[in-house]
Amino acid sequence: MEITCKNCNQTFKGHYCNNCGQPADTHKINAHFLWHDIQHGLLHFDNGIPYSVKQLFTRPGHSIREFIEGKRIRHFKPLSLVAVLGALYGFLYHYFHIDIFETSTDSEIDISDYNEWMTNHFAWVTIATIPIYTIGSYIVFKKQGYNFFELFVLNTFKASQRLFVQILAFPILLYLNSKHHAEKFSSITYLLGIILILWTNIQFFNRMPRTKAFFLTILSHLIFLVVFTIILVIILALLGKLPK
Repeated sequence: MEITCKNCNQTFKGHYCNNCGQPADTHKINAHFLWHDIQHGLLHFDNGIPYSVKQLFTRPGHSIREFIEGKRIRHFKPLSLVAVLGALYGFLYHYFHIDIFETSTDSEIDISDYNEWMTNHFAWVTIATIPIYTIGSYIVFKKQGYNFFELFVLNTFKASQRLFVQILAFPILLYLNSKHHAEKFSSITYLLGIILILWTNIQFFNRMPRTKAFFLTILSHLIFLVVFTIILVIILALLGKLPK
C-alpha cells in the first residue's frame, strides 16, 4: 500500500518516508503524544539524555569518537544536551539562591548583579566557552585529523560531562552555601572537570601514546585559560569595568 508523506508529499511504501525520513504513522498531538515524546526523547535509557550521559561516564572518549564518525542515532544532540543540563543547573542555582562570589566593596563590578546574570544565562555562558576550549584543542591536536567543528563537538560533550557532575554534586554546593563556603565548590568541581577532560581526551585520541595525550591536554587547557583571560579583559575594558 502506497502512502503519501504528510511532510513532503512523497509517495512511498513502508514505515518511513524514503525522501525525508518522517514516520508513516503520525499520531495526533495530545497528552499521550507528549508523554511518549518525553519518554523517548529524554528518558528512554536506550536513547536520549540517559544514554548520552551513561556513555560520557563509562566510555566518554570512545563514544564521542563514534558519534563524530557517524554512530549518532541513540545520542541526544550535543548542543541540546548542554542547553538542557545548563538550564537545569542555572535553575537550581537561582532557585536556591547560591552565591559563590565573595562580596567586595573595593570591586567596581556589582558581584550580586554578576551572580544573578550568570544564573540567568548559565546555559548560554557554558555554550559560549566551548569555542574557546576548541581553539586550544585545535592548536594542539590538529595533526590527529579532526577539523575545528569535530573538535567543537568533542568539547560540547565534555561540557555536558562537567555540567552533569555539578548537578549531581549540587547538594554539596547547597550545604556549603549555607555555611558561607560555597566558593570552595568551584575549586572542587574545577579539579573534577580537569580529570574528566584528561580521561576523555586519552580515550578519544587513542592513536597516540597516553602520556602524550595527557600532556597535550594540559597544554590545550592552558591555551584555553590564556585565550579566555584575554577575551575577558577585552570585554571588561569595553564595559569600563577593568580595575584601576
